[in-house]
This record gives sequence, C-alpha cells and structure tokens, in this order.
Amino acid sequence: MSALIRFEDVGKRYLLGADPFWALQALDLTIDSGSFVILCGPSGSGKSTLLNLAGLLDTPSQGRILLSDEQVNGLSPARRALLRNHRIGFIFQHFNLVPVLTALENCLLPLAIRGSARRESRQHALSLLDELGLAAHVHKRPDLLSGGQRQRVAIARALVTRPDLIIADEPTANLDSVTAQQIVDRMRMLNRESGVTFLMATHDESLSVGSATRKLRLKDGQIETDEVLS
Repeated sequence: MSALIRFEDVGKRYLLGADPFWALQALDLTIDSGSFVILCGPSGSGKSTLLNLAGLLDTPSQGRILLSDEQVNGLSPARRALLRNHRIGFIFQHFNLVPVLTALENCLLPLAIRGSARRESRQHALSLLDELGLAAHVHKRPDLLSGGQRQRVAIARALVTRPDLIIADEPTANLDSVTAQQIVDRMRMLNRESGVTFLMATHDESLSVGSATRKLRLKDGQIETDEVLS
C-alpha cells in the first residue's frame, strides 16, 4: 500500500481565552491508500481536530501534512477547496443534507459545484443511490427519509466525486445500534470494492469489530494505541 496522507510532527493549538490549548501534540501518522481506519477516544481527545486537518478544513499550528506527497499546509484556500472537491468526501454526524433538495439533488450537489456534465453526473448518482438501496427514494426530500436512509444519501454524496479519501465524523451517532452497524458494514463494503480510503471517528468501539483494518485510540491529543485489525 502507498501512503495517502501523512502527518509529520503535527500539532494544533487553540486559544482558550489567553491560554493556549494543544488539541493535537507532535503527532506522526501515516494513512495508507485503501485502508479503513477508525479513530476512538473520549470527547476532547483530538478526533475531530485530526479529521478537520486530514480533510483540509483546518491547518496545523506546527508540522506538515502531505496528501499523496503534496504538502497541503500553506496552500491557498482556493487550492485546498479544489483538493477537497476532487479528492475528499465527507460524511457528517447530522447528515448535513439540504432540506429543500431531493436525495438525488443532494447527491448531485458536489458534482454541480465541480461543473461536471449533467447527464453523466445524474446517471452516476442514480447508480450510487441504487447500490445503497435508495432507488425508490431518489425523489424524496430528507424529511421523508429515515435516519438510516438519510445517512446513506450522505454516503452517496461523499462517493459521487470518486474521492480518494472519505472523512466520517461520528456518522452513526444519531442512529439506533442495528442501523448504525448496517451503515458501517455498507461503508466497509464500499471500501473493499472501490478501494476508497475511510477515516472514521466514533465513540462506539463495538462498531470497529470486523469493520476496520486499523484502530487508533487518541488521548489528550496523542495516539495512545495503534492496532492493526486486518
């Protein structure tokens, strides 16, 4: 496997009033292409900070981050936005679907931003939604979908640009345990079949059993344990 993203001596500092707080401290980490990595740890351990940095939504206070050997900290906002749109997909805890758009329109949104050909984009989005069991729901708005269905729309939206990396921040936190496991199993299947890399944060460590290739536990902004699962 080749390295998709690397953190080299990465730290992230915030100010709490006048006092500095290090959310991540001198972190070294390599995520291989095609892997499925789960981040565990209590609130405040640095999971969301790590995801924001890996997803190019934030920049480190120290160290450097490389995406396929391109150093990304220091890039212009426009270049970072371009990399996000073309190489990274996001799945959020609260789905972040646009309420006035249908499932299909939500899925098409990243491609519309990119300016992709409309007919090809529509067929690709419909194929993804069908693969995720949503063929009968493509013209429904989010308020007519269950939590699991909305999360599957969010997964389709993350995959529609054919990204190299998908960042998932607590994607099952608002779902019941059965639906949550189904969502994680579906993501793992997509990981195996398409080779897209997944980096997922979760509080529910039971979801990691049989679902991930690697599990990282964070504590106080540092990697406490790093376990290869398969």
